[in-house]
Amino acid sequence: MATLYDAPADELIDALAGELADRIEAPDWADYTKTGANRELPPEQEDFWARRAASLLRKVAMNAPIGVESLSTAYGGTKGGSNRYAVAPSKRSDGSQKVIREILQDLEDEGLIMTREGEGRDITAEGQKLLDETAGAVIESLDDPALERYA
Repeated sequence: MATLYDAPADELIDALAGELADRIEAPDWADYTKTGANRELPPEQEDFWARRAASLLRKVAMNAPIGVESLSTAYGGTKGGSNRYAVAPSKRSDGSQKVIREILQDLEDEGLIMTREGEGRDITAEGQKLLDETAGAVIESLDDPALERYA
């Protein structure tokens, strides 16, 4: 039986985003908001909300229990320190906690993750089942001889 650790992350997230697109709906403001202070523009992908939800579900399953602040650090980046008159070194910048929190709440409403009081978010049995079934389908669809032993 294949698990989420066996499937390649990018392929798993793509397949999982297709599954979650029907279950999770992006809010109206998601088209106009940036995903962090280090970004200049909002995401251009049509299915950004579902992709981020799939990525967050995978991260919660792998690192549970995990909180919004740790996830914000993981989705952050570097913010350029230069301006017109002076050159400053780049600084670390966290990702948008609002976007992460909203997606985690949507995943909780779907029953895929749960909140542990004082510890953070954790995966539910239904969420783990969805991840493992999707990983199994991804491994079967890939034509990679190295992955055949997991199918």
